[in-house]
Amino acid sequence: MRSLILLAALVPAFAFQNPTTKPALRTELFASSIDRRDVLTAALVGAVSTSLAQPAIADDGKVIEFTINNLSDGSDGIVQIKLRPEWAPKGVARFEELTEDNFWKGCRFFRVLPGFVSQFGVTGDPKQQLKWKSQSITDDPVMVSNDRGTVVFATSGKNTRTTQLFINTNKSGNGFLDKQGFSPIGQVIKGMDVVDKFYADYGEGAPSGKGPNQGLIQLKGNAYLEADFPKLSFISGAKVL
Repeated sequence: MRSLILLAALVPAFAFQNPTTKPALRTELFASSIDRRDVLTAALVGAVSTSLAQPAIADDGKVIEFTINNLSDGSDGIVQIKLRPEWAPKGVARFEELTEDNFWKGCRFFRVLPGFVSQFGVTGDPKQQLKWKSQSITDDPVMVSNDRGTVVFATSGKNTRTTQLFINTNKSGNGFLDKQGFSPIGQVIKGMDVVDKFYADYGEGAPSGKGPNQGLIQLKGNAYLEADFPKLSFISGAKVL
């Protein structure tokens, strides 16, 4: 599974950052090995695994508004994310840095697994992505559970967060991710109906599925995605409200 010789020859430097639906696995190199049955299992596990209570919510976090194009029904939409520095100050600071760098414009939701997560955070410009590749941040402790609508940095191990994130979409939450160290940094406060319309038919990423290959996204950017995966939903604009 990890010995992906051909892909490793092409992109040896990339350790991909996927939350997996199997509680026993934190991350895997190059891609996660899940299928639709794993997603359903995760939904059941998440329903009984939310062990962290939500603390009192402060109101000092910024709200970031994404304009989303190319939804599954052909429409556009708005998603607003409330950042929660009291949950994950380091993660929030990084999200704000990326917003200031205009990182989000053109980002595709390249890994959309209904009932689990919608993943994004590889910019369409390979040069800009390369700038952030080595700027990992240390972990925040997990203060709140991975409930539906929470926004979380993906990791490829301890202290490896860079730019990739996911939105938890399981209606029962993905509480099993809490013990794996996935720390929510905020939550969708408007537009979960939009999140549920992100284009999902490409499925899991290559090589486990037929979806986009993360290494090729980082190497070629949106030129690769627009040619081979034109239906992906994407962020056309981001602003601080």
